[in-house]
Amino acid sequence: MLYLSQVLGRPIRDREGERAATLKDVIVRLGEDHPPLTGVVARLGRRDFFLPRAHIESFDEQGVRLNTDVIDRTPFSRRDGEVLLARDVLDKQLIDVDGKRVVRVNDVQLIPAGGGEWRVTGADVTFAGLWRRLAPAGLVRMQRPVEVIDWADVGYLATDAATVQLKSSRDKLARLHPVEIARLTEALSYHQGAEVIEALDDETAAETLEEMDAEDQARIIGDMNEERAADILEWMSPDEAADVLGDLPEEKAEDLLELMEGEEKADVAELLPYEDDEAGGLMTTEFVVLPQRLTVGEAISRLREMAETPNMIYYLYVVEEENSWKLAGVIALRSLILADPSAPLSEVMRSDFQFARPKDAARDVAGRIAEYNLLALPVVDDVGDIAGIVTVDDAMELLLPKDWRQRLPRVFG
Repeated sequence: MLYLSQVLGRPIRDREGERAATLKDVIVRLGEDHPPLTGVVARLGRRDFFLPRAHIESFDEQGVRLNTDVIDRTPFSRRDGEVLLARDVLDKQLIDVDGKRVVRVNDVQLIPAGGGEWRVTGADVTFAGLWRRLAPAGLVRMQRPVEVIDWADVGYLATDAATVQLKSSRDKLARLHPVEIARLTEALSYHQGAEVIEALDDETAAETLEEMDAEDQARIIGDMNEERAADILEWMSPDEAADVLGDLPEEKAEDLLELMEGEEKADVAELLPYEDDEAGGLMTTEFVVLPQRLTVGEAISRLREMAETPNMIYYLYVVEEENSWKLAGVIALRSLILADPSAPLSEVMRSDFQFARPKDAARDVAGRIAEYNLLALPVVDDVGDIAGIVTVDDAMELLLPKDWRQRLPRVFG
């Protein structure tokens, strides 16, 4: 086992043992759980040049020994996918997927993998790693606790190297809950947090953005490639997507809405006219309606046959007729399951229910949900059609102090 700090600044000697240069940096290529060493950056005078692994006979605390006397001193140039461990990793932040945290790298661990190959196996994030780099040589051997994060658990490396991307970030970060990813991105700079979102698949990116502050949502979506941004907006709940578009400049919002497709576009467009402080601006269009002529058994069968349903269904909204939006009653899913399968919905639904109007004050609607202990409240227009529902999690975000909002579980998310 070897640490990067133990080899930096060590001599590079040719096959005859003559000092040819000084080791300035170690290069690895990303794309594997434990990236392989592909070469080193050598310095001679003021010139940096590349020495490939194939020319390295030995690599240890004494430095590098080459297997050749012929050295190409062409100035060093980084290749795509390469990371310089000293320049790009030391003192940089990374996401530890297993520990669900953002940490700073104080040293890098490497091990021999046979056949003269070396691989990065971990990141030392303890004070011991920093001590190893900075303390006088005679004191370094003092025993200090070491915590090394397996490089296979590195979900993201916060480096400013433009050509460096962790292609495996998507799979690794997908092991985390969107809430956890959102909290981790907030610990990084805006640029680095945006890179994390970019590395996710569309669905996970959408779920993660829904857990972030409105300002960050709009900024990240606004800075993205428009095609990708539109794809992510389609995965977001309609009310969240409408809120993001509402926080963007009008022209930008129109461009992104135009790029969205299908029912998702129509649902979001329906919500855009409402203000944030109105029930219409708080509601979502993700709900299930069923005609009152159905029996309980038929209603349950229809639910099973639906291609898509909201993530969580606590209430079903009963309308007067098929393809109608005129709200006749509400039934809780639990009540539906326990009811006589042969009974029509009109007999088991509640026809006396609480509801809001689209222009009602959002805070008043939230207060009504809390007062009646509801999980959702239908929003009904002037002709009696259901336009959407306000869910308890969105309502509580208005009523709870800001510091408590992140603790609120997303009941419908």
